[in-house]
Amino acid sequence: MDFDEVLKEVGAFGLYQKIIICSVLLPAALPCAFHAYSQLFIAATPKHWCRIPELEPWTQDYLQLVKNLSIPRDKHGAYAECSMFVRNYSEIVRYLEYRTPYELQREQSSRLLKVDQESIVACQHGWHYDRSMYPSTVVQEWNLVCSSSYYVTLALVLFGLGGLIGNYVFGYLVDLWGRRPSFYAYLLLEIVACAASAFAWNYYSWLGLRFVVGLTVPAILASPYVLAIELVGPDRRVFCTIVSNIAYSLGLVLLSGVVYLVRDWRYLTLAVSLPLLMLFSCFFVLPESPRWLIAVGQTKRAVRILKVMARVNGVHVSRDFVERMQQRLLRTQPAETTHYGILDLFRGTNMRRKTLIVTLIWFANTSVYVGLSYYAPALGGDEIWNFFLAGAVELPTYLLLWPGLSYFGRRWILFISMLVGGVACVATVLYQQQADVMLLLYCIGKMGISSAFVVLPLLASELYPTVVRGLGMSFSSVVAMTGPIFIPIINHMGQQMLVLPLIVMGGLLIVGGFASLFLPETRGRNLPQTLEEGEAPQPEPQQGPGQKQEQDDGRRGGNGLPQSWHWSSRNL
Repeated sequence: MDFDEVLKEVGAFGLYQKIIICSVLLPAALPCAFHAYSQLFIAATPKHWCRIPELEPWTQDYLQLVKNLSIPRDKHGAYAECSMFVRNYSEIVRYLEYRTPYELQREQSSRLLKVDQESIVACQHGWHYDRSMYPSTVVQEWNLVCSSSYYVTLALVLFGLGGLIGNYVFGYLVDLWGRRPSFYAYLLLEIVACAASAFAWNYYSWLGLRFVVGLTVPAILASPYVLAIELVGPDRRVFCTIVSNIAYSLGLVLLSGVVYLVRDWRYLTLAVSLPLLMLFSCFFVLPESPRWLIAVGQTKRAVRILKVMARVNGVHVSRDFVERMQQRLLRTQPAETTHYGILDLFRGTNMRRKTLIVTLIWFANTSVYVGLSYYAPALGGDEIWNFFLAGAVELPTYLLLWPGLSYFGRRWILFISMLVGGVACVATVLYQQQADVMLLLYCIGKMGISSAFVVLPLLASELYPTVVRGLGMSFSSVVAMTGPIFIPIINHMGQQMLVLPLIVMGGLLIVGGFASLFLPETRGRNLPQTLEEGEAPQPEPQQGPGQKQEQDDGRRGGNGLPQSWHWSSRNL
């Protein structure tokens, strides 16, 4: 007996599932986007220049004159951010004190501006910051510029490291404790750590709290998504995936709006954390996954949830119905509870191949998605507008994916998305001097990776069996989280060659796209429950694209592979 068959009797996508998705899945995606990228603005580095104490009285009214007197320029005419002239500024001040405002304005051509270019040293007395966009950031407050600029990159690296560790731990908790308690445990930790970071007294306290926030961000989104996938029938998994990603992209767009309104980093930190408290209002609405309860042998709890589900969905619940349902589910109850570990993902040949390929693709997608999002400010212009655009271009892709995932299946959509995105990124090497074309190719690359990120979690959730689904998805995402640890370094390399990060990221997408062709198609298949079902091969669908696949095909088990495909090394 398959759980999807039981789900049909109580409503595979009724009012109950819609309430859970709207009240938990969608709201949980919004703040995750906030936390994942708000650090780009909290620790933004504005334009800065050396502070000259003697010239402070003239800084406000005659800033251009002060810069010309004290700051060297590069060959393009831009002021240096980390160096200053060595001059007798006290003598200059005595000269300036006897000038009228009109004369000061004309000092641009004065002998004072004739400076020996070799008398240049690093900033000696701190920095002035351009506060026109950000009145206060972590960088400004603790002077994380010039020789200390690596602290900003370190914060991003540790945030990514936190996500890696958090996903690893969460993979065990979600399959050991269940979906519901794991979600709220991480949510509470995230709210407390993020809100506390707004009151950090120095860089290291802020860094430690941001690391804790990094532990929670990927897991907060994963748990409601896994739960939603397990509460609906096979024909509605695409819907859950699409709306989850729409909510995430809207979160990116809304984040740019929040940053536009709230520029001070402490208030911004509170603005992206305190709204999460609203999710606790759904504590008594969110159920545990009955699919997971059955998998771990807690059949009675699963029956109670199914009973509530049936009533909310308008299915008549009689005593005979409940008893019959419980008897059917008891047949699937294991003789004893079994605990699974990472090694179970690699025991069988098919499971091992699928785990490795999914992990490779997840690594490529995570690295490129984060990398392109971090890369947006490098496009020039308004940073907030660039970030808004990077999020907004994701939304149109979902309109095409919604029917496409059901019409063409998961595998081909994933391949095309990654290939198009990868080619667009690599093609930027041909248009380095054309800003408009660069921006267009960047948007195409962002759309491609966004599409791939929609398909991959859906495909992975349909490949991993229920007993290790949370563990398998967490393992793949944990390995993938090594990408954001190194991606800031790759983007840093772009200072010498603007398109180099795009070439590297495009190459990753192309490799991952071709690897996806070796995964089985899962469209219309029932979710595998046990490791045995996950290991068993299954024939590919025979009908062409667009034809509805019969749901009872999934009852034959397996994963959509041809019967003659034995996953030998030549197939890779």
